[in-house]
Order: sequence, then C-alpha cells, then structure tokens
Amino acid sequence: MRKAYGYLRVSGRAQVQGDGFPRQLAAIKGYAANHGIRIMKIFREEGVSGTKDLGDRPALLDLMVALHGNGVRLVLVEKLDRLARDLMVQETILADLRKHGFELVSVNEPDLCSNDPTRKLMRQVMGGVAEYEKAMIVLKLRGARERMKAKNGRCEGRKPYGYYEGEPEIIARMKALRAEGRSYDDIAASLNAEGHKTRTAGKRWFGMAVSRILRTDDRLRTATL
Repeated sequence: MRKAYGYLRVSGRAQVQGDGFPRQLAAIKGYAANHGIRIMKIFREEGVSGTKDLGDRPALLDLMVALHGNGVRLVLVEKLDRLARDLMVQETILADLRKHGFELVSVNEPDLCSNDPTRKLMRQVMGGVAEYEKAMIVLKLRGARERMKAKNGRCEGRKPYGYYEGEPEIIARMKALRAEGRSYDDIAASLNAEGHKTRTAGKRWFGMAVSRILRTDDRLRTATL
C-alpha cells in the first residue's frame, strides 16, 4: 500500500468553518480508498490565498519538510487550484516537487499532473482559467463594495468592537485598568478573571486583542471629533 500526504487549502478565514475542508478531504479519502493508498497525514492551509508562493504557505512548507524526512513521496490534492490558483505559482510548486522526486495527484483531475506536453498544455489552460476566475471574483467584490459605498457612504463590514450591547462597558473597563498602568496582558487576565466575554463564544481575552481594540476605539473617536 502506497503512503501519501493530503493537502487542503481554503483562501479566506471565513471559509475555514465552511464546506471547503470537508469536501476536499472526502475527495482525497475516496481516491485513496479506491487506489490502495494510505493517508499518513493531512496538511491544512487555513485562510491562505492561492496566489501566494511556497514561502508564504506554512502548511505547504511543513508538508515539504515531511516529504524530505520520512520516505512518503506522494501528495494528494482535490484540484490543482487548491495547490495554487496563480498559474506561475502552480507550475513552480509542481516543478519543485518533481525536482525532488515527489509525485502530486489532483484526485479530480489525475491526468493533469503528467508532464506529457499535451497534459501540460491542458494544465496551463485550466490554471489560466482558475486565475482568471479568481481575478473576476476580486473585481466583482470590489465593484460591489464601491457601489455600496456610493449608495450608503460606507461599505459595511465587520462591526468594530464596541458596536454591540455590552461591549462599550468592557472597553471602559479596559481603559480604567490601562489608566492604572496595567499592561495589556494584565488587562486581559483581569477581564478573564472577572468573567467578561469576548465577541467569539468560548474565546479568552489576550493582550494583543485588548491592544487592538483600544487602538481602534481611539482612532474612531479621533475621527469623529
């Protein structure tokens, strides 16, 4: 039985909890089961754009280190655009894998990973289409934001901390503790001890979040003066 690693990627943080990972994992596991392949480990790239190259992919870097370390030489992905959307990035990563004797299989497009000239041309065409589609999505989102801004004066996004009920009181508590000379980490520890909840259920307060909230609040107050 051949051994393999699986590589999954979603582009946005909001997609991490969506169906992207389960769909990709199901496709990889199905292919592995049908071809007598044992998946040793799954590497998940969470919220990383497909246009980024190898140096900006922590999970892909971990995968490469693992490939060089223990004899596994096969990588499974759902589709080549999970490896990369940008055609040049895609071909660079494929070339790097081949250079070291590793094999990559796109389970929904298995023939496209061949270095046969015809398959390479097909891969480049499909990579170009994926790159074009990504560019069009970016343009459409930008256009939608600009239309919303023209209509409403601003483009609504995630509300700053302090917008929802109960949050202004927590900011006031942060400022009071800060006025006492407390560090951001100390403030976070006090908020946790006092039972103050973060916006995300189950999350604890950390000094970095406290610092960011206070800076944002100061900036918004300055902008309204």
